[in-house]
Amino acid sequence: MHDLMVLITVCSFLLTIGFIFWRPQVNEAIPVTIGAILVLLSGSVSLADLVQITQTISGAAVTIMATIVMAIVLESFGFFHWATDLLTAKARGSGIRLFWLTNVFCFMMTLFVNNDGSILITTPILLMMLKNMGLKNHQKIPYLISGAIIATASSAPIGVSNIVNLIALKIVHMDLYMHTAMMFIPATLGLALLTGLLFLMFYRTLPQKLPPTARWNLKPGQHPLQRPLEPEYSKKFMRNILIFVLCVRISLFVASFLQFPVSYMAVIGSVLLLGWRWYQLKIPPLDMMKKTPWYIFIFAFSMYVIIYGLNNIGLTDWLIRALQPIVSGSLLYASVLMGGLISVLSNIFNNHPALMVGTITLTHMGLDPLTLKISYLASVIGSDIGSLLLPIGTLATLMWLHIVRKGGVHIKWSQYLKVTIVVIPITVLFTLVILSYWVSWIF
Repeated sequence: MHDLMVLITVCSFLLTIGFIFWRPQVNEAIPVTIGAILVLLSGSVSLADLVQITQTISGAAVTIMATIVMAIVLESFGFFHWATDLLTAKARGSGIRLFWLTNVFCFMMTLFVNNDGSILITTPILLMMLKNMGLKNHQKIPYLISGAIIATASSAPIGVSNIVNLIALKIVHMDLYMHTAMMFIPATLGLALLTGLLFLMFYRTLPQKLPPTARWNLKPGQHPLQRPLEPEYSKKFMRNILIFVLCVRISLFVASFLQFPVSYMAVIGSVLLLGWRWYQLKIPPLDMMKKTPWYIFIFAFSMYVIIYGLNNIGLTDWLIRALQPIVSGSLLYASVLMGGLISVLSNIFNNHPALMVGTITLTHMGLDPLTLKISYLASVIGSDIGSLLLPIGTLATLMWLHIVRKGGVHIKWSQYLKVTIVVIPITVLFTLVILSYWVSWIF
């Protein structure tokens, strides 16, 4: 009976991940939910485990949902069209300047929303903006690939930009404030290196000058996506909106420092922004019921059920025996080993299950508090940056590929790998080493 339980649990995991890779356009919550049901039926996860899982992921899911609601509200205010206008104007006809601007834009969007939301928002904007500029397909690729890589990797500096990071924080009993204090500097330096490497890889492909249509071939009152800005808000109004959203994001870290539930603060911020929209645009909040991607909660819950099943049949026990002697050696060993391991597992199985398995394993190793924290943070670097080596490493990249194809730009795996095979290993190793020295020096 035990052997059958193990077989069903392992097969459920492999089939679920395989289906997500095979059909990325299908809502990922569907195959993961089916896999979770099979794991429950196998007996490897009990009803008591379900209560524990709910307590672990509920806060993270609510926080991410609240930030996505804020992103949807920003779109109602015309922020994304305004941002596209700004990108085109600031580029001033330079393809080089546009490269840096798009990467900064993708970085900021991930910090303001989260990595999946950033991909869903920035990719269509870039596609339509580049099309309006009259660029050829091979000229679009540098902006699209670098934008996707930076948008996804930018979830590393702060834990609140990725739902799996928030879940893992809960597992290792680490607050958001401490995560950012330890992680922001190393991860941001890693992102700066990554952007520089991407620039060197794409320098010869980037257009030195953008076509004239990109600068002054727009009709009056028309933004680069060829749709009118309705309504047209002043720079002052948009500045006030952005300041408010920034204050909400900062309040999450203040709440974490004061031991106030981060999810409550995120909900308060999104409710206030919804109220502002209702007052300004006369749009009641009910449209959020349809626009909010509730399936993210179902996906996170179901994936954690499957991982919990793998944990209960002994996967983490095996990993503990293999990793504990090395991780306990030094902070540098712990950082490089865990970051490298999660990078490899993410590119084989996807970063969500890889980080969950790694985090659960760490909590059972009996590590001292500082080694546990640095091992977890290294795992996040592997999950958020190392996973980008292959397009299948993250759900965000899978969604990006699908959106890009729908936009009429075909990017081959070989084109993607030609870039990531160089930039990702260098960036991951650099960030992991900086992390170990930063944490040793400061903490």
